[in-house]
Amino acid sequence: MGIEKREVPFVVVKRLPRYYRYLGELLRQGITRISSGELSSKMGVTASQIRQDFNCFGGFGQQGYGYNVEKLHQEIAKILGLTHGYKTIIIGAGHLGHALANHTNFAKRGFELVGIFDKNPEVIGTEINSLSVMAMEELEDFCSSNRVDIAILALPKKAIVEVVPRLVAAGIKGLWNFSYTDLAVPDDVAVENVHLSDGLMTLSYKLTEKQKNGD
Repeated sequence: MGIEKREVPFVVVKRLPRYYRYLGELLRQGITRISSGELSSKMGVTASQIRQDFNCFGGFGQQGYGYNVEKLHQEIAKILGLTHGYKTIIIGAGHLGHALANHTNFAKRGFELVGIFDKNPEVIGTEINSLSVMAMEELEDFCSSNRVDIAILALPKKAIVEVVPRLVAAGIKGLWNFSYTDLAVPDDVAVENVHLSDGLMTLSYKLTEKQKNGD
C-alpha cells in the first residue's frame, strides 16, 4: 500500500521507532497478525491512538483482520528511512564514541557505520569495531569519496563550532548530536539532539511525582 504524503505530527514520528522495535519482537516470536487492541494492551498505547498514528500514513490494517506484522514492520522501516542504508560516521573516538561504535547495532537499524574520526594522535590509527580511527584532516576527502549521509557528534561542546561547518560543507545532511549544545545549520540539514541529562532529570521528575502520590 502506498504511503500518502502529508504533514505528520512529530509526536507520531517519535512513536514510530517503538512500533518498529516491538513489531520486530513479534516477528521473532513467529506472530504474523495482530489487532490494534492486542497491540494496545502490549504497548500501553490506546487502540484508537495506534489507528490514528497509522492513518497518518494511509493506514495498514484490514477491518476484521488486523495488521500483518511483517508488512507493517516493513512499511514502518520505509517511513523511517531504514531501507536507505545511510552511510554514517562518528566524530570523536573518546569514551562515548567508542561505546556508540561498539554497542550500537547500526546495520540492524539500517545504517552503515563507515568511519570514525578524532584529532587525538594517541587514538588515530587504533581500531574500534573493525574500523581504524582516522585523523580529522581526512574528513572532507573521506565524506566526498564515500558519500556520507550522517555524522554522529560524540565530542566536547567546544569542538562543535569548528567541526559542524566542515561537516555541512562536506555534504552531511544528518547530525546526531551528543554535544549538549544547539546547532545552527542550514534548513536542509536534519539534527537530532540527545541530551542524556535531560532524560535523567525527566526520570527524577517522574520519581518525585510518584513519591508525592504515594505510589
